[in-house]
Amino acid sequence: MATRKKTKPKPACCPDCKGSGEVPTTVLVGRKRRAVGKQSGFCLTCLGTGEAPGDGE
Repeated sequence: MATRKKTKPKPACCPDCKGSGEVPTTVLVGRKRRAVGKQSGFCLTCLGTGEAPGDGE
């Protein structure tokens, strides 16, 4: 009988960026701070890894 390889479980995706590592940030311009579009920004929850932050394990 063949033995099965034990595989590591996939880490959970970050809830904020959905695993991409980037989040949309609204761009504001003018004195009245009018929104003109969005640009991608670095996810501060997972620090760009796309994995859910753990409790230090």
